[in-house]
Parts: sequence; structure tokens; C-alpha cells
Amino acid sequence: MKLAGLSNAVPGTSPLHEERLDSVYKRIRQSGARRVLDLGCGSGSLLVRLINDPQFSHIVGLESSGVGLAVARNMFADSLSSGRLRLVAGSYAEPHPALTGFDMAAMVETIEHVKPNDLSRVEQAVFGQMRPHRLIMTTPNREYNPLLGLASGEFREPDHKFEWDRQKFMQWSRGVAARNGYAVSFAGIGEADPELGAPTQTATFSLPA
Repeated sequence: MKLAGLSNAVPGTSPLHEERLDSVYKRIRQSGARRVLDLGCGSGSLLVRLINDPQFSHIVGLESSGVGLAVARNMFADSLSSGRLRLVAGSYAEPHPALTGFDMAAMVETIEHVKPNDLSRVEQAVFGQMRPHRLIMTTPNREYNPLLGLASGEFREPDHKFEWDRQKFMQWSRGVAARNGYAVSFAGIGEADPELGAPTQTATFSLPA
């Protein structure tokens, strides 16, 4: 049952982003997770879907943007007061001992906002210290950008610090998985081109059962 006043659709988001959020939500739900961590939750686009599903008993959103957190706190006031949802100000490149051992974590279109020099800190904090049992990550597939009308070297958003092609994303993800004891699998979201792949690429990291 949906909470009063909360719709899954977020004003101003693109159809691809809505498809992405729906896909990530469904994968989290299918995992059987009850305790979920949204790393880089923004103003709550994924949190809306999680809160509207009673499967999830404990939901935490971590966000470094004060503006995004303010929007989320206003939108989710009832859930915050019930204790089912917690919003935490901070970066997932920093240690958060209280956020360890969640059933599932999500990083939706956020890793590409990290400076490349900080990726090792993200790996250490998320996979080395927080260690969710599973984590799903989405990021743009750079190879698909020409089909979106972007010029060579142009990013999908001005704040992106990089955008990986499929080979680079798989290389980085496999390295992270191997160094931290995870298995990793790959997929895509959105209509895939036979040569260029899907517009969004995903990696799902899993600890051994």
C-alpha cells in the first residue's frame, strides 16, 4: 500500500531514469532484502519506491547534498517520524560504521559524480567497511551517448567527472569485487543497441552466502 501523498514518479525526471529506478527497485525486491541502504539518495527518487513497499523494514538514505536532504526530509516526514526511514548526511567515500551489513545497497547514477582520484576511497568505505551483502550500481554507458545526440567527449550531465564504456566499467567492477571478496554480474537498463549496448549499465555485487 502506498503512503498517502507519495507517488513513485518524480517530477522532472526522464523516462529512462524512471525505467532505471523501477528496474533497480524490482531487483532489490526480488533479492528478498529487508534492510536497504541507498548511497547517494539525492532527494529520494528510489526511496519513494522502497517506502511504498512493506517488504522493507529498515531504509537508510545517505546523501552529501544539503539541498537534496532537505527535499527528502520534507517529503518523507511521516516515515522519518515512524523510524522506518533514516536520512544521513555524508559521503559514501567516508567511513560510516553504523551503516554496515545491510541486506542490499544501491548506487543509482552516482559513481560518475566521483572524482577518479576518490574511487579508491569509495571502494574502501563501501566494499571494505560497509560491506552490504549485495549492491547494485548503475552508471551511464558512454558508448551509447551518440544515440542521445551527444558530441564526442560530451557527458550526459555537466557534473559528471567521467563516464565509462562497458569494458572499463567491467574492468573496474571486477577489480573491486576481487579485492573485497564479492562476485559481480553485469546487465543493462533501457533499449539496447546491438553494437553500443544499453544506455545504462549495471553491476550487481554479491558476497558469498
